[in-house]
Amino acid sequence: MTQHQRLLIIDFGSQVTQLIARRLRELNVYCEIHPFNAVDDAFLKDFAPQAVILSGGPASVTQAGSPRCPQAVFDIGVPVFGICYGQQVMMEQLGGRVESGHHAEYGRAFIAPAEGHKGDGIFAGLFGTGREEVWMSHGDRVTQLAPGFQVIGTSPNAPYAMIADEARGFYAVQFHPEVHHTPNGRTMLENFVRMAGFTGDWTMASYRQEAIRKIREQVGDRKVICGLSGGVDSSVAAVLIHEAIGDQLTCVFVDHGLLRLNEAEEVVTMFRDNYNIPLIHADEADLFIGALEGVSDPEVKRKTIGKLFIDVFQRYANEIEGAEFLAQGTLYPDVIESVSFSGGPSVTIKSHHNVGGLPEKMGLKLVEPLRELFKDEVRALGRELGLPETFIGRHPFPGPGLAIRCPGEITRDKLDILRKADAVFIDQIRRHGLYDEIWQAFVAILPVRTVGVMGDGRTYDYACALRAVTSVDGMTADYYPFSHTFLGETATRIINEVKGINRVTYDITSKPPGTIEWE
Repeated sequence: MTQHQRLLIIDFGSQVTQLIARRLRELNVYCEIHPFNAVDDAFLKDFAPQAVILSGGPASVTQAGSPRCPQAVFDIGVPVFGICYGQQVMMEQLGGRVESGHHAEYGRAFIAPAEGHKGDGIFAGLFGTGREEVWMSHGDRVTQLAPGFQVIGTSPNAPYAMIADEARGFYAVQFHPEVHHTPNGRTMLENFVRMAGFTGDWTMASYRQEAIRKIREQVGDRKVICGLSGGVDSSVAAVLIHEAIGDQLTCVFVDHGLLRLNEAEEVVTMFRDNYNIPLIHADEADLFIGALEGVSDPEVKRKTIGKLFIDVFQRYANEIEGAEFLAQGTLYPDVIESVSFSGGPSVTIKSHHNVGGLPEKMGLKLVEPLRELFKDEVRALGRELGLPETFIGRHPFPGPGLAIRCPGEITRDKLDILRKADAVFIDQIRRHGLYDEIWQAFVAILPVRTVGVMGDGRTYDYACALRAVTSVDGMTADYYPFSHTFLGETATRIINEVKGINRVTYDITSKPPGTIEWE
């Protein structure tokens, strides 16, 4: 068994802790995030980290009851890197001093090297232009260094913005090296992990082999059901599990009739023909669309689809004799819990959007081979497994499908019109080489009809809205700035090629205040 070199991130509740993990994984370093109140001496002994990073957080170390780091972290003999609140915690616990009431720093700041700074250690390669641009977010500041520490860099409101105790391998900064707004932050993190002895053994090839071993170990000779949506996560999970256990896996693809143009056929073809994976294609479009026809309330739409999905999935899964496991494409961000410094982490992990509640209901055990991965890592694993790029790189698609891109009443005719318009829009984006720049793009058919003129005749057809956004994680988003030439060309194609639409608009609402989807 391969044991990866492991780095532990102790989370104090920062909004950007996951970015630390992402930066490290980009350096092929395996790391895990654990909340401060879940890390004790026993955990440290079991996890055996090769290095530790202390994250930022919203609390003040000067307040009673504010989070602390387990003291053992500083005694186990591994390098430690404190970031923002992590720096302040380190100083407070090792004999320094942190004070409130000084000038705060939020946003862009510049660090100057301290006198005598040698430009080595984790700060090697910095100050090439005489100063370092960083991103600050702090109200408190360190006012006295703990014994053994030296100042490396200073800012106007952080006299100890960069500090180090080289002898013990302890380093700390007041700013956030993990964010994009600290241009050389990656250099610091890379210097830290290399100094800590990480060789970069976290690769998708090694992960693939290790995951296959774990799946075989967990499942043995028993059968697994996988709820296949056709999206990236479930597709990669299915191909990986099939590589591990072959025909012990059966995929159930619930086709609710609300997918994009030709999508159901593409999913079925890929899994049956290219991968030879046992697949039940549950074509239940009539059932779903029949239940949705005439429904206009978006929450009723979602609940109807969710309930029917579970009923249908269970009906088909019951036909698979001897199935003991349910496979899900759960990812690491689904597993990580946000930390409240007062109440600790939540104990509830969100259910999978397709099969939530089913494992317990059906008495199945879970197989979740992707739960250690971020989305971009899932795509990398998909490439490692040989999935076609058309699948790996596709935009997110909501569980309820086109139902929530059809505000107002759902009809079969409107869904057909919507599919065709959406296909033209996506084709335009691909033709112009913009698909990978955009997080998500789709067409919504609007519950209004408008008067138009085509040739010498009058039309009275539907209006549609184009939606395209840029985002990192879907939590916030901005509209994509298409040129007017692109929009004009796309509108013309949709009106000419899609019978039933005579007016095209472009949605320029950001998130917030809007959502990405229309319902």
